[in-house]
Amino acid sequence: MNRLIVFCVCFLAILPHNPAAADSTRSSSNSLIPAPLFLSTTAEGFKPGESVGISVGEFSAMRGTAAWLAGLMSAGGREFSVLDEGQGELAIRSERVSGEVLEKSFRSAGQSVPARISEAYSLAISPDGVMIRATTETGQFYGLVSLWQIVEALPQDADWPGVMILDAPEFEWRGLMLDSARHMQSPEFIKRYIDWMALHKMNVFHWHLTDDQAWRLEIKSWPKLAQVGGFRVPAGEAPAADIDPDTGEARLYGGYYSQDEVRDIVAHAASRHVTVVPEIDVPGHATAAIAAYPELGVPGHGVENVPASWGIYHNAINLEESTFEFLEDVLGEVVTLFPGPFIHLGGDEVETDQWEHSSRVRERMDELGIESIQGVQNYYVERLQGFLDDYDRRVIGWDEILQSDLPPHAAVMSWRGVEGAVEAAKKGHQAVLSPAPILYLDHLQTAAANAPPGRGGVMTTRDLYHFDPLPGSLKENRDLILGLQGNLWTEHVRTEERVAYMTWPRAAAIAELGW
Repeated sequence: MNRLIVFCVCFLAILPHNPAAADSTRSSSNSLIPAPLFLSTTAEGFKPGESVGISVGEFSAMRGTAAWLAGLMSAGGREFSVLDEGQGELAIRSERVSGEVLEKSFRSAGQSVPARISEAYSLAISPDGVMIRATTETGQFYGLVSLWQIVEALPQDADWPGVMILDAPEFEWRGLMLDSARHMQSPEFIKRYIDWMALHKMNVFHWHLTDDQAWRLEIKSWPKLAQVGGFRVPAGEAPAADIDPDTGEARLYGGYYSQDEVRDIVAHAASRHVTVVPEIDVPGHATAAIAAYPELGVPGHGVENVPASWGIYHNAINLEESTFEFLEDVLGEVVTLFPGPFIHLGGDEVETDQWEHSSRVRERMDELGIESIQGVQNYYVERLQGFLDDYDRRVIGWDEILQSDLPPHAAVMSWRGVEGAVEAAKKGHQAVLSPAPILYLDHLQTAAANAPPGRGGVMTTRDLYHFDPLPGSLKENRDLILGLQGNLWTEHVRTEERVAYMTWPRAAAIAELGW
């Protein structure tokens, strides 16, 4: 069986085999992840043949993605293929409908009309076959994903149960963050990771590309960022003692993503209806960048090498005009690679002692009219948002950026509990809930002695399912909550296999909560 199917189907329960069993409540539909908003079963289902034709109808842009899903379904034994009208017998059809038609379907089923009707779909399995209706390619994709889950959960020779599904997400942002700075994953793995997300109807891949321990993104105007900043001696005494005879130095570990690789990954994500949000950390977590270009650092605080150990470093970039020219060069290339609306600028855990004790930073503060050390960090956020405005992009950052005088359209990612989201909403900013420790996937999944390493403290799938994405006062500001996101930091997660293990099945709970 295809490894992707093996990986994802382990989270699916089997649909009822009794076709007369009907339950239209969301909670009882445990065969689909995330569970649909409305599901009812009917007495008669569909008997597919050995070959199953799929038509995408007016959704011509869906043809390639539908072929991918057809390949996944074919792994079960039957042959699924995408056909045009008239090419053969069509068991699965698609129809583009207006929002009003879908809204009427929800009302007829006794459901309130979902806010995100653009991502909604209906799926009906009857003796005549399968009909998926949606207003957009995204809704059509989610309908096909639900069909794949239904088909994959059944025995190969089983008839398909008669069902009627009406479904739409609650939240706009249903995301996962993967840290590729501490340990790098291959482009092929990144694309598989995005596939797994898409098969759970998650739609934002937050890609953490720079930190103290590495700069992973090729920037053509500043090539040493990747060529120098992308490599380090691995953590631990043994790697430091492993000397390369050709250089006389410890062997370096690392790599970076070329711009061509990034374009390929972003295009792949778009075909799966996933938006990639890059994170370029500013002004802290910048040691790798300073190692590549020492002139970015505060005078008197040089960095010889990219560090291998974890923790919060005191290195922050300086306040020179040339440094802002550097940042604008970097972001100017970033926006050409990532067409989504958000650029994540980090902004967390900025150590300010180098600024405080630097006469040159104080001199620049006077020149720029910055009255406090906190104002230095604020200046970065405000100035870079102004630059990104020219590209119609929005800043999003960790909740420390709330200390800045943020422009109204800047968004906040709340990681120090949910308080950041509460404060952001009070100030009129959109927010994403991503609180530690509950949504931090680097925490252990189990207390078993043979569990792979992770951050201390156990966070189980059950714990995540009990997380409330709209606690307390956030209910009053529901319109400002974009959604939620799980974060996988990789200090303790060195291999791709461990990335997969630490993410799933807990990400299934995040998918459920976000939907």
